[in-house]
Amino acid sequence: MELHQVRYFLAVASTLNFTRAAEQCNVTQPALTKGVQKLEQELGGQLIYRERQLTQLTDLGKEVLPMLERTLASAEAVRRKAREFQRKEVAPLKIGLAPSISASLVLDPIAEIAKFVPGLHVELRENSAENLVNLLLEGEINAAVVGDVQDMPDRIDGWSLFEERYVALLAPTHQLANRSSIGIDDLHETILLDRDGCDVFPKIKQSFFSEKSAQLGHCSGHDLHLQHMAAAGFGVILAPEHMPCLPTLKIIPLKGDQVSREVRLLAVQGRRYSPALDAFVKVARLRDWSIDVAQRSIPQALAPQVAGASA
Repeated sequence: MELHQVRYFLAVASTLNFTRAAEQCNVTQPALTKGVQKLEQELGGQLIYRERQLTQLTDLGKEVLPMLERTLASAEAVRRKAREFQRKEVAPLKIGLAPSISASLVLDPIAEIAKFVPGLHVELRENSAENLVNLLLEGEINAAVVGDVQDMPDRIDGWSLFEERYVALLAPTHQLANRSSIGIDDLHETILLDRDGCDVFPKIKQSFFSEKSAQLGHCSGHDLHLQHMAAAGFGVILAPEHMPCLPTLKIIPLKGDQVSREVRLLAVQGRRYSPALDAFVKVARLRDWSIDVAQRSIPQALAPQVAGASA
């Protein structure tokens, strides 16, 4: 079935006149008639009655008419999308974020490339780091920003953006709330709240809880849920220092050189970049993340808290 055959049939169905339908399609009447006849052959039945001055749809013609109308409309929509993409009227960019990566970190790079990428359309998707790698390989996302990833496939390119520390989020009434920093030994005696799919706690557990089990309390798949639990005194959250948190929570750094991670940008190796992806990768790699992360860093946020505690 050819689309021009569908278009010819729909023109006849709307005008019930082969001459006017041919003029509407800008073809000769014999060409239009031949196209309709080929469509009838492919569908296995007559679509139009032709009796001198009387032209009517057959029962089969009436039955397939709405389906063929949708077929032509869908094809025209695809053409429009393709033309928009070629003219860069729409420049899609799908970025995956690991659960512990704040969307606030990628907003400035996105705003920067929006200045010179017309029609930029950004979609942010959250998933575990391992699932994001699979989505990259499947072409469901264009890039991903993640923390620690185990067993990175060879087909994935990765660039280090910055390093960040882990911190503790807890209620002001918590027994550790007046500390300027919290040691790993303190965490052995503390109830911890776990975020499903997050890479933060598994790393700390592997490094510091190998001999003694952690005291796990409640868990959730959403940071905000856990933060409300922590604010209510149900336990302590271990989080990266840039993650936005409720103003009712205290933010206290963890002691130790190992309680940090590398944040990385991922993309598929050897795959042709769209203009939007190319711009995002270049801006992200050239960006001075030390300035951006410092503006969101814990020491600045802690300054009034520490001052208040020491007063």
